[in-house]
Amino acid sequence: MPAEPHLSPMPKDWQRALAVAAHPDDLEYGAAAAIAEWTAAGREVSYLLVTRGEAGIDGLAPAECARVREVEQRAGAALVGVHTVEFLDHHRDGTIDGGTALRRDLSAAIRRHRPELLITLNHHDTWPGGHWNTPDHRVVGRAVLDAAGDAGNRWIFPELADAAGLAPWNGVRWVAVAGSPYPTHAAEVGPGIDRAVASLAAHGTYINGLRGHGQDAQSYARAFIEQTLRTGGERHRGRPATLFELFPR
Repeated sequence: MPAEPHLSPMPKDWQRALAVAAHPDDLEYGAAAAIAEWTAAGREVSYLLVTRGEAGIDGLAPAECARVREVEQRAGAALVGVHTVEFLDHHRDGTIDGGTALRRDLSAAIRRHRPELLITLNHHDTWPGGHWNTPDHRVVGRAVLDAAGDAGNRWIFPELADAAGLAPWNGVRWVAVAGSPYPTHAAEVGPGIDRAVASLAAHGTYINGLRGHGQDAQSYARAFIEQTLRTGGERHRGRPATLFELFPR
C-alpha cells in the first residue's frame, strides 16, 4: 500500500498527557506503543479509566472481574512508564451514560492533571475495516472531546472550582483519538513495541477469557500489536506507527 503523505507526525512540543478510556486494556490495544515512547522521552502520561471493565469476562462475576482487571491495568500501565492510573467510580461497564455527569467527571480530571494532550479511543460508529464500535467507546470518546472545552470554561460545572478547588484549565492543545477510521497523524514507534506487547499481555485474564484466538496472552499480544503497527506504517512511511485522529484545540 502506498504511503499517505497527508498523515502528519504527532506533535512533540508537550510535556503532560492524560489518556482516558472506557475500560482496562482499551489503551493497550490502541495507543500503548506510542505512550511507551513518549514516557521514555521524559513526558508524563497518566491514565483515567471510566470503568473497571467489570462486565468484560463472561466467566467472572462483576465484583471479582473489576478487581482482577484493575490489577492488570495497573501492571500494564507500569510497563509503558505510566504510574498514575485512576478509575472513576460512578459509571457502569457496558452502560456508560454520555450525559453531564460523565462530562463533569472528565472535566474534573482534566483540571486536576492539567494536560496539554488528551488521548482517547475511537468515538466513531465503526472501527477501521467497518466493524461496529461499542456504545462505551463511542460515548467516552465523544465525552472526552467535549470535556476538553468544558474544563476551561468557568461557567460550566462551576462547582468544580467552588467546592473542589479545581480551577479551569485551558491548556489542552490537542485531543488524539487512537483506533479512529479517519487518522490524520502518526507516531512512529520502535523501542516501544516490546513494551506495548508486554503491556497488552499483562491483561492475561481478560485475553484468556476471549474466545476464538487460540493463543496464549503473550502470543496474542505480539501478533495483535505487530500487525496493528505494521498496518499503521503502511499508511504512513513504511515504519511501524500508531495512528491518531488529532483534533487541535
